[in-house]
Amino acid sequence: MRRIAVLFALISAAAGAQETKFVKDGAHSEINFVAEARLLDAHGFWDKWDAEISFNPAAWEKSSVNLIIETKSVNTRNERRDNHLRSNDFFAADSFPQITFTSKIVNKLSDTRLNITGDLTIRGITKTVTIPATLVFWDDKARTGRFKGSFTVVRTDFGVGYSPPGNPIADEVAVSFNMTFRAAASAR
Repeated sequence: MRRIAVLFALISAAAGAQETKFVKDGAHSEINFVAEARLLDAHGFWDKWDAEISFNPAAWEKSSVNLIIETKSVNTRNERRDNHLRSNDFFAADSFPQITFTSKIVNKLSDTRLNITGDLTIRGITKTVTIPATLVFWDDKARTGRFKGSFTVVRTDFGVGYSPPGNPIADEVAVSFNMTFRAAASAR
């Protein structure tokens, strides 16, 4: 009888440690950017994006992230600038309606820090990038958590090279994210 109880406990523990599908909590998640320019830094975000995360708290290396940003949803709180960002000078949103990130490797650096390496695609150009992130919290019982981080994108690497002579724009754009995630309805 004891062997059956031990076997059941091991099976239960293994099942609890499996990867679970998570989705973003939209009310508590954001992706922001800052593009430095001579006259005024452009602070912005995307209104429409989605993420699917497969997270295994017992084996982070088995985790994954897939992110899709709707390019036309760029928002800097300035309609004229936003329309210019959607144009061929910048994101070419009509031709390239999505910015995507698909992870390939998740490396756990400590109990709260990780590096997520994957393919970032902007304007149809894909580059492998490594994004440092911090696990702010994980609640195993509620099946929810939050990651945050920041990294730099070299915009010209992705064909976003427009820079007016009177207001030159820095090549490096700072991107930051806060993503609260919860177990998908099917995983609860």
